[in-house]
Amino acid sequence: MNPESSVASLRPRTDRALYTWAALVAVLIVFAGFARSYYLKGLFGAPALTGLVHLHGVVMSLWFALFAVQVWLVARGRTAVHRRLGLAGGAIAIAVIAVGTLTAITAARLGHTPGPPPKVFLAVPLGEMVVFTALVSLGLAYRHRPAAHKRLLLLASLSMLTPAIARLPLEFIRGGGIPVYFALTDLCLVACIAVDTVRQRRLHPAFGWGLLFVAGSQGFRLWLSGTPFWDRIATWLIG
Repeated sequence: MNPESSVASLRPRTDRALYTWAALVAVLIVFAGFARSYYLKGLFGAPALTGLVHLHGVVMSLWFALFAVQVWLVARGRTAVHRRLGLAGGAIAIAVIAVGTLTAITAARLGHTPGPPPKVFLAVPLGEMVVFTALVSLGLAYRHRPAAHKRLLLLASLSMLTPAIARLPLEFIRGGGIPVYFALTDLCLVACIAVDTVRQRRLHPAFGWGLLFVAGSQGFRLWLSGTPFWDRIATWLIG
C-alpha cells in the first residue's frame, strides 16, 4: 500500500476528531462560564433574569448546540441533513447578531460586566458580533468549498467564547481582565489550528487569515476601549 494514500485516507477521520473535540470543548466552556448566572442559576442564588437575557441565553445555546450537531452529522456522513440544517443555522446566526448586540448594550447600561468597567467591556461583545458576522458570512459564502467552510465556522464559533471565558470562576481570569480573556480565546483557536496544520502538513488559508482577523480585532478592541472616542460612542449607545 502507498504510504501517502494511507495518510490521505486517515485525514477525514482525524479531521472529524478535531472538530468533534472542538465542539465538545466549546460547549463545556459556555456551560461552565454561564453556569452560575444562567444554566444553574437556581443552585447559586443568582438574581432573576430579564426576558432579553433569557432570549440571549436560548439563542446562544442554540448556536453552540447546532455547531455540535452539525459536526456530529458530518462525522456520521449525513451531509445531506447537515446541509438542510444549515438553513436553520443561517437564521440562528442572524438572531445571535441581533440579540447579542442588544443584550451587550443593555448589560452595559445596567452595569453588568464580569469585571472591567461597563463601557470598556462593551467593546468586547460588540466587536465579537462584528467578527462573528464576517466569519459566518464567509463560511456560508464558501459552503460549496467544505475545507474553507468548516474552518471559517469553527473560527466563528470559538471566537465567541470570550464572554464565557471571562466568567469562568478562576481568579487569574477575573484578575487578568480583557487581555487574559482574549489570550485564552486565542489559545483555543491556536490549538485547533496547530493540530489541523500538523495533520494537513500546511496551514490552511482560512485558518491563517481567520486567525489574523480575530487577533487583529482583539488588539483593535483593546486599544479602542481605552480611548475617549470609544467612551463617547459607548455613552451614546447606552444612553
